[in-house]
Amino acid sequence: MSSAGWSASFSAATSSSLSSSNKAGAQGAIGAEIVARSEPDGYTLFVTAASIIVLNPMLYKKLPYDPVKDFRILALLTDLPVVMEVHPSVPARTVAEFVAYAKANPGKINFGSAGTGGTIHLAGEMFKQIAGVDMVHVPYRGAGPALSDLISGNIQVMFDTLSTALPPVKGGLLRPLGVSSEKRSPDLPDVPTIAESGYPDYRVSVWFGIAAPAKLPDDVAQKVSASLDRALNDDAFRASLEKIGFPALRPRSAAAITEFIDADRNRWSAVIKKLNISLD
Repeated sequence: MSSAGWSASFSAATSSSLSSSNKAGAQGAIGAEIVARSEPDGYTLFVTAASIIVLNPMLYKKLPYDPVKDFRILALLTDLPVVMEVHPSVPARTVAEFVAYAKANPGKINFGSAGTGGTIHLAGEMFKQIAGVDMVHVPYRGAGPALSDLISGNIQVMFDTLSTALPPVKGGLLRPLGVSSEKRSPDLPDVPTIAESGYPDYRVSVWFGIAAPAKLPDDVAQKVSASLDRALNDDAFRASLEKIGFPALRPRSAAAITEFIDADRNRWSAVIKKLNISLD
């Protein structure tokens, strides 16, 4: 879902005067810089993501923003798992069977992603490290081409976001082996988590949140946060997100938000350091 779509949804849910503007590019860095340098008056908010706040600082040596010093995270909207899905030609119906197959065929399994350094790519790298398997990463220019090649059988496995994985999985085009969340997904109740499949340390979170410039005054932040909390508790708004595969979160305190993001940062730090990759 685009930033414009998120903003429009929140404007409707909060009955505010917020407008929508989608500033794409540089894995979110362009939009992040605009918000970081904007007037901290509560009228400019940023639909941010794990890649912008957590991953970019580890992947780029130079960024036009500081995710800790330049932003105040006001809300977490959704925490989306990834689905480990394989082409039906892969003779594995469980994570354990896949690992056994991969170890018997080192370097012969290709996993696709939307591009190097993105969450989908790093989800596969995390699995490689934790499970001790040798797979070849095939980066694409976007998740769509990667998914098409997976359905065609040109690659064998992908760690895809739930919202894009559901249609081909439910259509029988792909076989889901596990989900990256702590609990099973209501959309795929029969698919076990990767954690319960023998890898308890595996956790991938594709989250989105709302941020404001760091110097936003406390009184303004409280008003905006209260409005966001009302939206997150609004049944119609929650249903609109869940309808398109984005499980809505309940409001969290500032301390709980910080704890959540710090845990995500710690998980990815180990993966990226071992890969020694840079997108500069």
